[in-house]
Parts: sequence; structure tokens; C-alpha cells
Amino acid sequence: MANSASNDAVVAALMPHCLARAENDPQASVILAELKEARTTGRRAIIENAGWATPINEERPNRALAQACQEALSS
Repeated sequence: MANSASNDAVVAALMPHCLARAENDPQASVILAELKEARTTGRRAIIENAGWATPINEERPNRALAQACQEALSS
């Protein structure tokens, strides 16, 4: 339960970063169009591959952040 709360806190803290990266990415229109056309199951991977859910100083994207970010961008 503590792990879930910790993960939720990380996602909440990094969500503005993910959305800002999406907004400032020169390829955003292409990526967002791809996101719109993608099946629900593939949307998280699009955000991960774009690098929007990769926290600063990390090498890999945060899956929970990618999921939350794609949900916010898809709505």
C-alpha cells in the first residue's frame, strides 16, 4: 500500500513535467495525432517513446507517469 501511495505521489509531482514536455516538443503535433489514432493499449508506449514520461536524470520512462500523461492528453 505504501508503494502505491509513493508511486501516486511521484506521478502527481511529475505530471506537470510530462505535460510541459508534450507542449514544448517540436514533434508534438505528430505524436498527438499518433496518440489519437492509437488503440488504448498502445497509448502509453507512444508517450514513453516520445520521452515525455522520462524523469530528469533517469534513463527509462516511468510507466505510471506515461499512463497518467496519456490519459490527460487524450481527454
